[in-house]
Amino acid sequence: MLFNSVPFIFLFLPIVFIGYFVIIKSAPSKKASIIWLVISSLFFYAFWNPMYIFLILSSIFVNYNIAKIFHANIDGKYKKIGVIAGVIFNVALLGYFKYVDFFIKNINGIFETDFALLYIMLPLAISFFTFQQIAFLVDNYRGEYEKNTFSSYALFVSFFPQLIAGPIVHHREMMPQFEDENNKNININNISKGLFIFIIGLTKKVGIADTVAIWANTGFQNYESLSTIDAWITSFSYTLQLYFDFSGYCDMAIGIALLFNIKLPINFLSPYKARNIQDFWKRWHITLSRFLTSYIYIPLGGNRKGEIRTYINIFIVFLISGFWHGAGWTFVLWGIFHGIASMAVRLWGIIGFKLPYWFSWIITFMFVNITWVYFRATSIEQANTIISKMFQFNYNYNYPLSSFFQKPLKIFEAAGQYDFILFKLDNPKIIVFTIITLLIITFITKNSIQLLDRFRTNIKTLLFSQVLLIGLVIIIFFIHKNSEFLYFNF
Repeated sequence: MLFNSVPFIFLFLPIVFIGYFVIIKSAPSKKASIIWLVISSLFFYAFWNPMYIFLILSSIFVNYNIAKIFHANIDGKYKKIGVIAGVIFNVALLGYFKYVDFFIKNINGIFETDFALLYIMLPLAISFFTFQQIAFLVDNYRGEYEKNTFSSYALFVSFFPQLIAGPIVHHREMMPQFEDENNKNININNISKGLFIFIIGLTKKVGIADTVAIWANTGFQNYESLSTIDAWITSFSYTLQLYFDFSGYCDMAIGIALLFNIKLPINFLSPYKARNIQDFWKRWHITLSRFLTSYIYIPLGGNRKGEIRTYINIFIVFLISGFWHGAGWTFVLWGIFHGIASMAVRLWGIIGFKLPYWFSWIITFMFVNITWVYFRATSIEQANTIISKMFQFNYNYNYPLSSFFQKPLKIFEAAGQYDFILFKLDNPKIIVFTIITLLIITFITKNSIQLLDRFRTNIKTLLFSQVLLIGLVIIIFFIHKNSEFLYFNF
């Protein structure tokens, strides 16, 4: 079930919302409303594949009971064994479902063996709820915990607004909200803000990300035939698609959670405004960076064990980040590139090497844009081909460059099937104008979090939000734009 689908917006979400507050007012037990959200979240998860409901339930049960060991008055040696066993359990679970076929392929390639692939379907959200539970176990082992009920823990792991693609939430920021009695009343201000940012996210996904995705997908599918201009259009299109797809999901997750008076952490904050890679990772997938810093970089020694060790730790963190995103060498290379760039930024800071703001911003954005090609590509060869074409500066069409805007782009002819009234998707004027406009929006406009902070609730804004939401849903229904979010694949 997708946030941008009619069944979710018109059926699932209203039923869960109404049921939640009705149960709060009528049920004798205070836990009933939490249990309702757990059941609803598990239904939301099972809607994708009912068989994997047992996977997430088993993971929740095992991790919660391992954590209980740390609360008992037992020898520290056994607690250490417990946390090691817990981390191994989570990593093994993630490794089996996400990486086993990747390893089999590479073993076959290196040793010329013929082991059969298992073709395991990647369970939704396993990368996200695995990291959340590892953090929970480690914190409990360190003594950084509060007593929580099993129902609150189950909701912390499975809460449907952030279950599938994050943010990677921390138990200290979520469980107290679930238990807080002040959050058990309908809050018109939160509802208005929730609808407002949900609509922004829905617009980003349906109106922008799914449109530029047509050019990105067409370009990657026909990568061998791209000209230099086509290659740049392809790369910029994917850079914009990923930006608006992921930021749209983050906005929608925040908005849905606000309906239930739950505040999710900010996970996306205008990353294309960053002036170096370190700044970029403080803005893109913020909660992933937080996890990697707290549970990998710092335990490895952080920057406390000398410069060489610091650079090694930075490299390891980005290598893990790349591998976490996907089981493929393209993701590994993407992580390596960002690791090297992050080390370079640190080195420049130490030697006092500074670039003009505008120049460092351009370098950062172009680096991110180029490395996204590896992130999207299905093979290193495909990524290398596209990037090489970006810098060949050849023009393969049979008419001069001055006539570029006069004819449809041949490579994007297939995009014509998605034309909308006068919006011709193989028209170079439409393509270039759209890409430039969207890039300007990402570079200079206020982001959705800033807009949300300025939002003021009143009857007009509430009614306008509802009417706009209904209008968007009608558009979605008729044009059938309810594609999956890109981070569902990670």
